[in-house]
Amino acid sequence: MAALPQWDYIFVIALLFAALDAYNIGANDVANSFATSVSSRSLSLRQACFLAAICEFLGAVLVGAKVAGTIKNSIISLDVFEGNAGVAMLAFTCALVASATWLMIATKNSWPVSTTYSLVSALAGVGVAVGGWDAPNWGWNGSKGLGAIWAGMGIAPAISAGFAATVYLITKFAVLDRENSIKKALMISPIYFFTVTAVLTMSIVYKGSPELKLDKLPGTTIALAIVLTSLVISILSMIFWLPYVYVKVVRKDHTIRWYHFFYGPLLWKRPAPEVDENAQFVPDYRVRDRDTPAKPVQPGSATASNSGDVETKSDPEAGSVGQSNESQIPATQAPLEEVEKDEHKIEGYWWTPKNLYIIFRYKIIQGLLHGSSVDIHKMQTEGGSAAANARLAKMHERSNQYPNETEHLYSFLQVLTACTNSFAHGANDVSNAIGPFAAVYYIWQNGTFGKNTPTPTWILAFGGAMIVIGLATYGYKIMAAIGNRITLMSPSRGFSMELGASITVLLASQYGIPVSTTMCIIGATIGVGVVSSGPAGVNWRAIGWVFLGWVLTVPIAGISAGCLMGIILNAPHF
Repeated sequence: MAALPQWDYIFVIALLFAALDAYNIGANDVANSFATSVSSRSLSLRQACFLAAICEFLGAVLVGAKVAGTIKNSIISLDVFEGNAGVAMLAFTCALVASATWLMIATKNSWPVSTTYSLVSALAGVGVAVGGWDAPNWGWNGSKGLGAIWAGMGIAPAISAGFAATVYLITKFAVLDRENSIKKALMISPIYFFTVTAVLTMSIVYKGSPELKLDKLPGTTIALAIVLTSLVISILSMIFWLPYVYVKVVRKDHTIRWYHFFYGPLLWKRPAPEVDENAQFVPDYRVRDRDTPAKPVQPGSATASNSGDVETKSDPEAGSVGQSNESQIPATQAPLEEVEKDEHKIEGYWWTPKNLYIIFRYKIIQGLLHGSSVDIHKMQTEGGSAAANARLAKMHERSNQYPNETEHLYSFLQVLTACTNSFAHGANDVSNAIGPFAAVYYIWQNGTFGKNTPTPTWILAFGGAMIVIGLATYGYKIMAAIGNRITLMSPSRGFSMELGASITVLLASQYGIPVSTTMCIIGATIGVGVVSSGPAGVNWRAIGWVFLGWVLTVPIAGISAGCLMGIILNAPHF
């Protein structure tokens, strides 16, 4: 039984807009974790949604409580409410309303804004409306105040760019630009598996579920757990992953299937079938020149031609490959207008059994799956004006495209880093929705409030579930706006971007500092794009629009939340 039943309607409004806020966090921030994987073709959009659903939810439930405490405790001094529980509930609710509304507008228009800054700015706005200019914690406040958070607008992208650029330069000079790049990639891959696993293990140990108190263990125990876990994964990658990719890439075994992965060392003795030059044993990861087949690179040959492109050839008798394959494109990869062609029309009364089936099967179900069925690559490369598409093509020409065989090895690592980044995103960004709602719920239940209030697990799960639904149904809007529209993507580049961004987010979240995952991945994309293709290989115009969205978020969310709070507090009443 609620302690404040007279404010039930405020609790319901907060619940609805917390759900909408979490939904838009999933829809807007989905690009932060999986847009690079989809853009580089390491994952299909539907595969990305499935993996993200698992990682986002686990990150929110297992790790989200610490950052949620920062959001609801450190932005506004609770003394400003002077013990009035109803006003405190209203303040957090107004912040959720303003933040969710702005995020909905931004997502609808494919603006990758910062969901963290939206909520933080809204909380500052309601703080000013209640207690004046001095109510919010504008300063550094032990790395938890508004000063520390907004400083991340410059710090987070810079750090992410540094991490990502370093990872890519190591990859570039140790593997991609070397002779026999496939062999070099196979040799260095266990080190990457060790590193990525260490990052994920640290995020779980240092920021694990509060009930487990993993971060309270002795330092030696923590270090040993991280090293041993990473070592085990690295060894398992050599036992199972290494023979699988060797048979697939080096021996060009087009008959191998995903379940052969579990054969492990037995694959070394697997007889190689006769090489079929027409068989596609690895996916085509190229962004451009996809109308001609990629020539397989021999293990001992150079990685690329002098221009940096993979050697290609055409078949004058068969016509272009792009034309011959067009009719074979599955519905999930077809252009949006083709996907939406529906021959199942409703004829007669809608309530007849046949029409009810059509409505359920081809209207409702297809509508729910629409967000995971669009062609992201077509939207990225052809979604703008003719002039914008021409600039994009010219920018992509400046970037090397490495052999599909080598890039295929990094697609596995990219998926692993994407999952790590998604786990970190769920941990960090769930607080943007459920932090204020957790405060509303506690006040409504107990009739009072304090600084150290618990965040129930069901609220973390609720926020995580709404994030998952948002990214699965509407995340394509933001995916199409970044990725290849900022710089040319490939598995090796995407792996570097995601690992650099995930390290930044996890380090910040470890200390309870809400940073923007949008800013981290955009910074990582810029860093890799610059060291990969030079400054001209980055779409600075698109970056400028993204940065403008970050800047506008602060006044729009803050002023709208403050005005809403002020109007309600000072409205005339009987």
